[in-house]
Amino acid sequence: MAELDSQDHYEALQLSPRADVDTIGRVFRHLAKRFHPDNPDSGDAERFKQVMEAFEVLSQPETRAKYDARYERTREARWRVFDKETSASDVAADRRVRTVILSLLYSARRNDPERAGIGPVELERLLGCPEEHMTFHVWYLRENGWIQRLDSGALAITASGVDRVLELGGPLPTGLHLLEGGSERGPTASRTRSA
Repeated sequence: MAELDSQDHYEALQLSPRADVDTIGRVFRHLAKRFHPDNPDSGDAERFKQVMEAFEVLSQPETRAKYDARYERTREARWRVFDKETSASDVAADRRVRTVILSLLYSARRNDPERAGIGPVELERLLGCPEEHMTFHVWYLRENGWIQRLDSGALAITASGVDRVLELGGPLPTGLHLLEGGSERGPTASRTRSA
């Protein structure tokens, strides 16, 4: 079995963590056919490997249960955008969400410029807030030309968005807890206020 933390298996299969076994199988077959290295039109060996690993973990109840337990802990630890104190301050929370979205999309683009998008399900999980709470922020970032929606439905940062992140002092470090006990940590505190 692949290392559970090496990739987001739900994102690899473009699925919600609530997907049932039948849906997982159906989506797997579609993606495996699409990305199989022998497919002359859309073959992609690396993507095919990711799809295979994800299916291997998510199709078996025991391995999926283990993955889900670690997945939830990892998700909660990666990004903490809201707490009780700052949720009362909508403007500060809004700026923080936009800064985190830009940082995540910057990191995705930097790590893999050709496949730089983050799907809405993954973004929702990383931010710990439902998609309807992100609608305003996605609209705002798109209207400013800092992000775009790809044909796949994923969001990706634009060149203007990269410039914006650099103006803010660079992306927030991956895995940084943005809030700890109601206060911001480290040198990113001033950056999170200016997005």
